[in-house]
Amino acid sequence: MFTLSRRGFVAATAALGLLAAGSGLSSASAAEFTIGYQTGADPAKVAQASGAYEKATKSTINWRKFDSGADVIAAIASGDIQFGYVGSSPLAAAASRELPIETVYVAALLGDAEALVVRNGAGIEKPEDFKGKKVAVPFVSTTHYSLLAALKHWGVDPKSVEILNLRPPEIAAAFTRGDIDAAYVWDPALGKIKENGKVFASSADVAKWGAPTFDAWIVRTDFAKKNPEAVAEFVKVTADSYADYAKSGASWTPTSPEVVAIAKLSGAKPEEVPDLLKGNKYPLLNEQLSEGLLGGGTVEALVATAKFLKEQGRIEAVLKDYGPYVSRVPAEQAAKLN
Repeated sequence: MFTLSRRGFVAATAALGLLAAGSGLSSASAAEFTIGYQTGADPAKVAQASGAYEKATKSTINWRKFDSGADVIAAIASGDIQFGYVGSSPLAAAASRELPIETVYVAALLGDAEALVVRNGAGIEKPEDFKGKKVAVPFVSTTHYSLLAALKHWGVDPKSVEILNLRPPEIAAAFTRGDIDAAYVWDPALGKIKENGKVFASSADVAKWGAPTFDAWIVRTDFAKKNPEAVAEFVKVTADSYADYAKSGASWTPTSPEVVAIAKLSGAKPEEVPDLLKGNKYPLLNEQLSEGLLGGGTVEALVATAKFLKEQGRIEAVLKDYGPYVSRVPAEQAAKLN
């Protein structure tokens, strides 16, 4: 049973294969590739800032920032990027459209780091008050999924709410102008709108209501097949970053170099980063290999998410098998690396 307690669109296929012989992988270089990342605060941004990914893969990496998973999926579908950071809703939608990608790391189990915020003075005090109100969310994102799940839980017809498709920077601006009544989003936009609003519900709440969400790193299948060493090294660096956070993250302050690095890449304020990090759970390498995640749970979560998206009319059909869009092979290989 999936035990997940985020973001994009169109995606997914096949497993890596190509297990290296012996106790580890060779140090072959992928030469140059591009990674699409998003603005959420997460421990791996410390490694991104330090150049650890480049050093481990012995490659030149071009880092491209995206505001939504939909944009990441579009870029990975076109071949403009090889790796991408997306949420479970975009990932499920992408897999349902059979894009050539696979999930290689469950990056975060989402909680309070994503939330539905109502604007002060908007007149929203209880769930039924959302009827007739303007609520913004990036479409086919984890927050879009969570918003729809919350409305369903409350018995509020989504058609009675004016749900607007806005990217996070647009949400922050519209919220400040008073053009919208509420928004479901992540940081840094979340921190901005909370200045003039209050949290009505978070993704931790929605998870308790039966609709957990997560963020994941995905990779193009063709790149993974040609560069299994680079993919395994990518997973290893990410896992090491999470292990470092698990060990010392509780002592990080706004002036800690790790926090400063995360703030610079995410756009969040340094003083906000420690609490933002606490809003999610970051699975370690042994957890990735468990039945709850890459060993089966992630596939189950994609199936459940796809069924919900189909029910909401967001995708046309649910696949018979989402297994090809999740691979534990890179994590298995990463576990063998020194």
